[in-house]
Amino acid sequence: MEFKQLLYFLEAAKYKNFTKASEALHISQPALSKMIKSLEDELDMTLIVRSNKTSEITDAGFIVMQYAQKILSQIDEMTTILNDLTELQRGSIRVGIPPIIGSLYFPSVMAEFHKQYPNISINITEYGGAKVVKSVEEGEIELGVAVLPVDEEMFHIYPIVEDQMKLLIHNQHPLADRKLIHLKELKDEEFIFYHEDFALHDIMWNNFIRAGFQPKILFKSSQWDLMSEMVGANLGVTILPESICNRVENKHVNIIDIEPITPWNLAVITKKDKYLSYAAKRLIEFFL
Repeated sequence: MEFKQLLYFLEAAKYKNFTKASEALHISQPALSKMIKSLEDELDMTLIVRSNKTSEITDAGFIVMQYAQKILSQIDEMTTILNDLTELQRGSIRVGIPPIIGSLYFPSVMAEFHKQYPNISINITEYGGAKVVKSVEEGEIELGVAVLPVDEEMFHIYPIVEDQMKLLIHNQHPLADRKLIHLKELKDEEFIFYHEDFALHDIMWNNFIRAGFQPKILFKSSQWDLMSEMVGANLGVTILPESICNRVENKHVNIIDIEPITPWNLAVITKKDKYLSYAAKRLIEFFL
């Protein structure tokens, strides 16, 4: 069994489509099919059931996926430890950042880090906050930026931002001149909301439930600038962190305090039982 067999199989399982997987791997589809067929022949089991448009993972395939992820994670960790022997002369860091906040705090951090350690590559994946936590837990990424709280027994937590949520509303809305609005007063509003894999989705959804209603969702997005522009077009209201609100320049948007106060605190997280590279430790210092 070869390393490439497991790597190629995981990509095919991830996309459930040989064409997309081969494009992601930058190889031909026949080459991908041949590699996976050789793995199936070696195991004497069918791992993927192929069809014209999609591929389904068999029970045996799910087992191979679980072990392949562990094996590849251990290989990555071995490579990281070996790279540490070069004292940051080379290596890479896998970082997960929610797209809704990626442009706020991190370009300057990344630029300064790259200036000091030009041979360390930073591979950034944009995930919603909930998926960032899951990816750090599973070892897919080395460190992530997450919305607190997270499991303190599982993760090392390095707080970096303390913020709170604000309401964005069109300046011609009947509530636009208010200084403070309770969530229950928004029962009849249409919301521009967040996708389900964002931590903010569950945080605000639960707050609405406690206020006595389920929000009416008009549109979902992961881009704060699009969300604020839709408010400016009078298509609905939204709730975003204050630090993001401070960047909104649309003159048709008013920003209002909400109650109960909803904190939005960010932290860099790493998994406690996983080796953390010197490069990752240095990057965390740049965040703090």
